[in-house]
Amino acid sequence: MGKQVEFFFDVGSPASYLAWTQLPKLCADAGAELKLRPMLLGGVFQATGNASPVAVPAKGAYTFIDFARHAKRYGVTLVRNPHFPINTLTLMRAITGAQMHAPERAAVLIDAVFKAIWTEQLNMNDPEVASVALANAGFPAGLVASWVGDAAVKARLKETTDEAIARGVFGAPTLFVGDEMFFGQDRLEWVREALETS
Repeated sequence: MGKQVEFFFDVGSPASYLAWTQLPKLCADAGAELKLRPMLLGGVFQATGNASPVAVPAKGAYTFIDFARHAKRYGVTLVRNPHFPINTLTLMRAITGAQMHAPERAAVLIDAVFKAIWTEQLNMNDPEVASVALANAGFPAGLVASWVGDAAVKARLKETTDEAIARGVFGAPTLFVGDEMFFGQDRLEWVREALETS
């Protein structure tokens, strides 16, 4: 097996979005595969007793300031979504479905959803808004519905979430290089170093 970065993420996480903007190039530069591991952050929080930083108002306010600093450093757009938090169950099932049924297009869907939430400020809690956003990205409603309702897709998403918890994941994004775990989009230099020595 060659070099690999496992990316456990949820599109409702702005830190996951920031990591996503950097990981493809980081992995390409290191000659590593980016292995996408969509999970349900809410399930991880429930199992670990963790919570979103916004659960503590002062921490939540600071966290978005910090994210804005990182977005500026990365040269990407990040806009706080007024509809946050987003219930991502359907979205993460759609992404898992794309991985299973159209793997060559999974990254396109992930990118579209991240941008809808974190640059376009869309209310992806609204099924109609989400449906239009995904259709505009080339994923018609009927196709997405077939993935979201697929029992195998639901099972895969749950399995990945359970695996994440078993491996010590408590938030998103979490990255693994081999057995070494890195939490947060601000640990990407350590991921890069781990790839250089693996």
